[in-house]
Amino acid sequence: DRAASAFGIDPGFWDIWGRYHTTTTEAKQAILRGLGFAADNLEELKRSFAALTRREWERLLPPAVVARESAETELVLNVPAESLGHRAQIVIRREDGSTAGFERNLWELPQTAHIEMDGRTWVRKQARLPISLPLGYHDITVKLGATSAATRYIVTPDRAWTAPHLGRGGRAAGVAVSLYGVRSARNWGCGDFGDLLEVVDWAAEDLGASFVALNPLHAIHNRRPFNTSPYLPNSSFYQNFLYLDIESMEDYARNRRALGLRQSPEVSAEIEALRGTPFVEYERVSALKLRFLKLLFAGFLREWRQGLARAREFQAFLEREGDLLERFATYCALDEHLHQRDPEVWLWTEWPGPYQDPSSEETRAFRKKHWRRVMFYQYLQWQIDIQLRRAQQRTRARHLSIGLYHDLALATDRFGSDLWAYRAFYVPGCRVGSPPDDFSPNGQDWAFPPPNADRHREDGYRLFAESIRKNCRHGGALRIDHVMRLFRLYWIPDGFDASHGAYVRQLSEDFVRILALESVRNQVVVVGEDLGTVEPAVRDALASFGILSYRLFYFEKNERGEFRRYEEYPRQALVSSTTHDLATLAGFWVGADIEARRRAGMIDEPSYRSQIESRARDKQKMLDVLSETGLLPPDLARSAADYPDLSAELHNAIVGFLALTPSQLLAINQEDLTKELEQQNLP
Repeated sequence: DRAASAFGIDPGFWDIWGRYHTTTTEAKQAILRGLGFAADNLEELKRSFAALTRREWERLLPPAVVARESAETELVLNVPAESLGHRAQIVIRREDGSTAGFERNLWELPQTAHIEMDGRTWVRKQARLPISLPLGYHDITVKLGATSAATRYIVTPDRAWTAPHLGRGGRAAGVAVSLYGVRSARNWGCGDFGDLLEVVDWAAEDLGASFVALNPLHAIHNRRPFNTSPYLPNSSFYQNFLYLDIESMEDYARNRRALGLRQSPEVSAEIEALRGTPFVEYERVSALKLRFLKLLFAGFLREWRQGLARAREFQAFLEREGDLLERFATYCALDEHLHQRDPEVWLWTEWPGPYQDPSSEETRAFRKKHWRRVMFYQYLQWQIDIQLRRAQQRTRARHLSIGLYHDLALATDRFGSDLWAYRAFYVPGCRVGSPPDDFSPNGQDWAFPPPNADRHREDGYRLFAESIRKNCRHGGALRIDHVMRLFRLYWIPDGFDASHGAYVRQLSEDFVRILALESVRNQVVVVGEDLGTVEPAVRDALASFGILSYRLFYFEKNERGEFRRYEEYPRQALVSSTTHDLATLAGFWVGADIEARRRAGMIDEPSYRSQIESRARDKQKMLDVLSETGLLPPDLARSAADYPDLSAELHNAIVGFLALTPSQLLAINQEDLTKELEQQNLP
């Protein structure tokens, strides 16, 4: 139990029905093993605790310090008692490159703790420095005799950014769109950034909207039957090239071969067929677009060799992206190369051993030999950056006060580039999910590994900051999917089902403060998706940092089980009719989601009947609250049984109800604009 507590493993949790679930000893041991802490017997526990304590005290400085902007610059130093007569030399290197130096007599510093360990005494000292550091990422180095250490000192604001017009009681509304599903007479079978420009124009002219909310644009593998979900990305740092509008690329206009190929009967027929398919044909669209993109890259490569202006722009992009993009592009190149060599090889876990290590000599040799292929995937991200910037600029030209609203997925595919490139940042032997609730009575197993918070801290939170920064870019709002990740996640050890997992705490204040810092720097409003089993303290903490809550009409009920009146909704929130993976308003009314669960075998007949009866009660309660607030004419305010389908009057009343809430943002999903029965994503 002490070991579990030290690593943030909760002893148990309360479910939504008010039942307490105790974390089993077996689950605690399995999670501790995944964290590298041997805990199968008493002797292992003793050795593991000793190693943990030694590691903490023998470190002169912590790997990272996350501080408040208004706080004094302070350092915690761990030193052996025999060094107390020494002077510590401290150098601060600010983010802008400027430096400041200080010396401190260790014997004069306040002592906060001490420990006897391996026959030596270690002392903890507190050093306050007479310097105020601005918001940002700074580096502090301390030298003590022959010992030196460095820490990343991150200065953060107390609140995330608030758009000026929202901070003065203003509100804003927008439409949520799945870009991949947008149909047009000009795209190649998948909604693209050219379509996004038209969606922005439509949102501005016909809707008077303030933002266009998008699905996660993350890179995925674009192949079936493996994974095409935007919420389980290949990479959470980079985007899917399927969204590129090829015909608007500068290299397309310069490349006659591509122009000629585009006009061929074969290509025209394929594009026309892809536009007409009922589902997005990821593999076919991907194959067609790659064919053209490689032609365009070959043309660009000639410019790059000549050192022309665009080549210099590309080089500047590569320097800004650095190792993060190089690793992603290397993964993409290896994935393509090894699958071409052996069509049965689909996953990096099936690659030859040396290629499974991004830092191996063999991987470096591959990158050097196949530099053109690697550069091609870097070029694609450059083109995506150009087109996404253009889309956000269009929102500004069209006076959308927020513009693009991006979405950062919780997950990352365990067979994707993030796991290949940064395996140490994930915990093996466990998966992330959620405990049983009324939405999923058996719990949910999302089948991807949890993040290793301690490893992120060791790295100075660089990867975490990049994940926020990359998804803030070219937008005015960012939705954090499953924002509880910043506080705790539900871990399911291998060999256990979703009903026997445990909640594991995160370094929540550090993560939330860095999120606030990136929000302020990028001037992006942050929305935290806080649905599901959420502790009240989580919502309180998010509210204190100015992060908007995420409220859905379906779920907002009072303690009596009645739907809240619109004036009872929180102001600091985004309110919406539904999400990408819940029923549409029309689908909810006819129970389409319940019927789908029965067809999929997720519920038995008694559960099916129970859910249908519960839905009938909810529909009546919805009708009651709409009537009480005057949004339905008296002659329409009858029994829900009188409405077998969601009528136009009822539909408009629900949307009007949401528009009347004091919440700062309102988002209506595209399916609820057109009263669709089918939802975007059916878990």
